[in-house]
Amino acid sequence: MNYATPTKDGRVVNRPAKRSRAMRTLHGILSDWQLYVLIAPAVVYIFLFNYMPMYGVQIAFKNFKPSKGIWGSPWVGLKYFEKFIKNPLFGRLIWNTMRISLYSLATFPLPIILALMINELDNQKFKKSVQMVTYAPHFLSTVVVCSMITLFCNKDSGLFNHIAEALGGQRTAFLEKANLFTPIYVWSGVWQGIGWSSILYIAALSGVSPELVEAARIDGANRLQIVTHVNIPSIMPTIVITLIMSCGGILSVGFEKVYLLQNKLNLDASNIIATYVYELGLLNAQYSASAAIGLFNTIVNVTLLLIVNAIARRISEISLF
Repeated sequence: MNYATPTKDGRVVNRPAKRSRAMRTLHGILSDWQLYVLIAPAVVYIFLFNYMPMYGVQIAFKNFKPSKGIWGSPWVGLKYFEKFIKNPLFGRLIWNTMRISLYSLATFPLPIILALMINELDNQKFKKSVQMVTYAPHFLSTVVVCSMITLFCNKDSGLFNHIAEALGGQRTAFLEKANLFTPIYVWSGVWQGIGWSSILYIAALSGVSPELVEAARIDGANRLQIVTHVNIPSIMPTIVITLIMSCGGILSVGFEKVYLLQNKLNLDASNIIATYVYELGLLNAQYSASAAIGLFNTIVNVTLLLIVNAIARRISEISLF
């Protein structure tokens, strides 16, 4: 379809009519339909298991009774949010969760350092051996890792206590000390995940231009200078994005590992939001209260994500959006 358009000199030129945005979108989908078919299962999965459950978030604002259902339960507004904030455990739960998260966040550079070190190895056989050894713990289940920690930290027969005694120290029940819970949790997580987390940075380092590295060598740069001035700046976007996502989950400490390592003696340090929600919702059947706490946790995480993303965009011009 053409339409006539007058030009500045008075002539009339026939030009094809512009297609609507919807038509252009439809044409793009039809022309690349194979790609949309490939991505469809992932979209359906995310919709079913991530978006549809959001329907139940409304029970955080209701006095939910299973017999009445979600729609039949009466609205109570922000009652459970206020109840959680006024709870005597509120301060300890927030502090314990943040302490574990911030401690874990402090170990954020370790996978980057490991990736840079692996990238500098010239012996390919040794390089692959290091990668295999560091990746392997990731494939152990959390239950197995916690069982290993419990055995190693045992006061009577634990490996750590045998080593401590051999060095002239005293035997200690590590998991019964509240002040040792956070270091044990974090460093066991570093051991289990450092190799797997480094894969992302190793992949990013593989994209560093060899010409850029060679130019730095010609200019007289040594290995440390190449790492500092070539490799790190090249993977900085990946580092910033990963840091933003890590900060966005600062109150999302995993439930399973904490719960498996938790006992009555270390409860002062191990009682976090996730374990409290489990106790409140599943053990005590207070569904509305647990949903309100979970929603509160999510709101705080999203807020932190937006703040860190804005700061990163202003400082480094790198952000998620």
